[in-house]
Amino acid sequence: MKAALQNYHARMQRVLDHIDRHLDDDLDLDVLSSVAAYSKYHFHRQFTATFGLSVHRYVQLARLKRASYRLAYGDARSVTDIAMDAGYDAPDAFARAFRQRFGQSPSSFRKSPDWQPWLAAFGPLDNARSKLMQKAFTTDEVTIRDVPSTPVAIVEHRGDPMTLGATIQRFIAWRTAAGLHPRTNPTFNVWRSERRPASPADYSVDLCVGTDQPIEANGEQIKAGEIPGGRCAVLSVVGNTDNLEPAALYLYRDWFPACGEEARDFPLYCQRQGFFPEVPEHEAVAELFLPLK
Repeated sequence: MKAALQNYHARMQRVLDHIDRHLDDDLDLDVLSSVAAYSKYHFHRQFTATFGLSVHRYVQLARLKRASYRLAYGDARSVTDIAMDAGYDAPDAFARAFRQRFGQSPSSFRKSPDWQPWLAAFGPLDNARSKLMQKAFTTDEVTIRDVPSTPVAIVEHRGDPMTLGATIQRFIAWRTAAGLHPRTNPTFNVWRSERRPASPADYSVDLCVGTDQPIEANGEQIKAGEIPGGRCAVLSVVGNTDNLEPAALYLYRDWFPACGEEARDFPLYCQRQGFFPEVPEHEAVAELFLPLK
């Protein structure tokens, strides 16, 4: 029974990975049922029963998520091109679907996203993905590594995590203007508070980009800082890197009490690699670092 269930989950995971890789292609029932190696007459019911979303709605939300990232985070493509990439034959059809989901037109979202409806709209998609992407970490996946110190430029986010998207927008716009591309300059997040502090106003995270060049603020509040070098426990997360809390909890709650190590006086941080939508979402990578003495 367990082996059969694992096989079923593997086939469904194959479908989700195929959707991630082929958002620009035809993703009808014939194609996806073939990927899963199930009859198309039963596949759509199996998919809905497993994920709580129909195949059509899942694909639509996945395309809209990529489109919204491209709109919000500085993609140079026009709204028309983004609409076509999202599977819509005309910009007005895309605009209607976008407004229905997020309460804003694509152009308005590009200028000033309202993140609360955005988060609510993708709740069903995130829930669907988490059904098969829940990860049970093991001690074998944690390595201890000596890391070099890295000078960084920092954009601080202080306050309600619901407004983090706006800070990310400013961070990306600044680093783009400064010529600090993710492929050449590493990206870090340093968490200085809990993910869900008792008061949202206490939420605190630093968005950092590695650079040893003089920092030109260009109107932003940019600070110079450093990711300190030294020994770190490192845990990699592949796919579903929007929520790194399970990995962080594993390091703190399970691995750290049993490891016999002592922590250094620097917060948990991560280095992000393989950014969505530049790579399919399930190929995004984040490495968590727990500094050790």
